[in-house]
Amino acid sequence: MIKRPDRIAVAERTAGPDVARRPGVGSRIAASLGYSLGLPMLLLVVWGLLATRSTNRFFPDPLTIFEAFVDTWVGPAFIEDVLPSLYRLGLGITASIVVGIAAGTIIGLVQWLRELLEPLLEFFRAIPPPVLIPVVMLLLGITDTMKVVVIVSGAVWPILLNTIEGVRATDSVMTETADSFQVTWWERLWFLVLPAASPRIMAGVRQGLSVALILMVISEMFASSAGLGYRIAYFQRNYLIAEMWSGILLLGLVGVFLAVVFGIVERRVLRWYHGLREVNRA
Repeated sequence: MIKRPDRIAVAERTAGPDVARRPGVGSRIAASLGYSLGLPMLLLVVWGLLATRSTNRFFPDPLTIFEAFVDTWVGPAFIEDVLPSLYRLGLGITASIVVGIAAGTIIGLVQWLRELLEPLLEFFRAIPPPVLIPVVMLLLGITDTMKVVVIVSGAVWPILLNTIEGVRATDSVMTETADSFQVTWWERLWFLVLPAASPRIMAGVRQGLSVALILMVISEMFASSAGLGYRIAYFQRNYLIAEMWSGILLLGLVGVFLAVVFGIVERRVLRWYHGLREVNRA
């Protein structure tokens, strides 16, 4: 009696060696984790080796920094300092995205308004946001609103300018096609202009996230009594070196978290764009 060959084996033989040897999901996850964690682990090992041979008290070893991290931030300090900072950061990023996309879309669509505002936008964009902190403090006082305004004053510019350029770069053929089919202004904005500008907008949001994180720390270093930036400055002034490094480590972890969240959102928003690029590569 002749046995029927196994379907999987037949599929692998007929599909060729490339398909048969394609790594599974577990292998891809392991490779991704290896690429993500390999270099940081190597840097920690190098840091630890150098710290054991150094007598400089400003250069503690990773284990000391980790112990200070747990003692400092796992507890009341997380609620009193970290959570309010993240709340202000979230408000600043949200306001920057809303203002940047809305204003950038309008300016990008209206040519005379764009030509009128272009010199003014370039002027204010060139002003470093930290120099505005004393002025904002005089106008708004030392409040959470002042800190959010400082974050928005810097994070909004890459989003605004990238939105303007993305809207301007909308394909003219598609615009003429929309005109010929008498597409309404709202439908053109929602289904043509914003999708076409979305790659530039997301690039601006990525830049705005890093600027917002920096300005969050800077705004809390000025006449503040709480917050992540205040605590790091306090540790620096009192020569609490391990605690200072633990605050810097926490800032890095916040940046990684923002990058991960942004990557998830970007893949959803630009799913069509990445799919088109894959088709073009094939």
